[in-house]
Amino acid sequence: MQKAGLLLSVCARAWRSVRKASSGMARQHPLANKVALVTASTDGIGFAIARRLAQDGAHVIVSSRKQQNVDRAVATLQGEGLSVTGTVCHVGKAEDRERLVATVSSIHSGLSSLFSSLSLSFLFSPIKRFPLASSFFLQMWMDKEREESIKEMLRIRRIGEPEECAGIVSFLCSEDASYISGETVVVAGGAPSRL
Repeated sequence: MQKAGLLLSVCARAWRSVRKASSGMARQHPLANKVALVTASTDGIGFAIARRLAQDGAHVIVSSRKQQNVDRAVATLQGEGLSVTGTVCHVGKAEDRERLVATVSSIHSGLSSLFSSLSLSFLFSPIKRFPLASSFFLQMWMDKEREESIKEMLRIRRIGEPEECAGIVSFLCSEDASYISGETVVVAGGAPSRL
């Protein structure tokens, strides 16, 4: 009987811990003291991810191909009291990637001692372009008839919002995901998807 009581006590504490963590009560800023670089982050899913990472305590560097988009995104997020800076970057251009690396290094001084600009640029260099399903669907969603057709075809009740992708990104950037490796997480609302 004593063992059963001990087991129940341990289970109750574990359950309280899980409830506290999942409700956000455990830590208000799980990404505090981290720097997050989010490319293509001035609109849509990228912007939602940048906002969420900043809300969770990271200093976020937003980037886009056009200065006006960067300025607009930075102003919006800073207006919400979030720690954000931005820079123009076309990830297909080496000089833009180098400027992006310099921006990151200037914000996070420890980064420059860990990686040289050369090595970070090398990491960015093999970038290949893949058509994003989300941008394809976003264009189609502008038309209500097409949206309804897509929902029927995918057997879903609604189209997802950019903010619904941001939470999983924040989680994967946090210490809560420190033991996760090599997983594919699909944020598709139950729609069939294949990688």
